[in-house]
Amino acid sequence: MTEVVVEMDKGRNERIVFSLSEFKGKSYADVRIYYEDDEGEWKPTKKGVTVALDEFPQFKENILELENYLVEKGHIPKP
Repeated sequence: MTEVVVEMDKGRNERIVFSLSEFKGKSYADVRIYYEDDEGEWKPTKKGVTVALDEFPQFKENILELENYLVEKGHIPKP
């Protein structure tokens, strides 16, 4: 089971899909790159990150640390 929460375009035929997935009875947060095949169907690639829900708070904290670093170094504007 995969429940798509939100998507964003990555490029011409790629998008990043944020979803909740389940494997062997355990739930995971998944951030994965999908591509559009020749028939126009979106399919997942092996490129992505799957995080157990009990590890998600640390994952989120690390993303925020990356954001702070990028702001501090002037790579992105302050949100």
